[in-house]
Amino acid sequence: MSQKRYIVDLTDVEVDELKTMLSSGNHSARKLTRARILLQVHQGKTDREVARNLGVDLSTVERTREKFVSSTSLSEALSERPRPPKPRKLDSKAEALLVATACSDAPDGRSKWTMQLLANRLVALQVVDSISDETVRQTLKKTT
Repeated sequence: MSQKRYIVDLTDVEVDELKTMLSSGNHSARKLTRARILLQVHQGKTDREVARNLGVDLSTVERTREKFVSSTSLSEALSERPRPPKPRKLDSKAEALLVATACSDAPDGRSKWTMQLLANRLVALQVVDSISDETVRQTLKKTT
């Protein structure tokens, strides 16, 4: 069996902080899972046991262990990395077209526009390749 590269050795203060965090339950599920991982690894359980106990993948346990050892604080080890923003589906011209379409008369046989009808119209006009009705809804909600 190979030696672990990242050894988790929690101080008593860190253990108390993690236990307090788990008992309060005022944190995200991912943060609480990471706290449980660190506590179980600190207790001497193997990565496979921890993964099985918590219902996570083995790589999650390994990454959490590595992040704890390489971070400067416990809170940094438990937090998530910022995710890059997704590119916008609709630019300003496409948004203007969407609003204009929503303000126009509804198609024949309909009393009003639905979000799905608007999404289908944007695809039919080749403004976008694909778009969800939820994106249409959010775009219309932010425009007054």
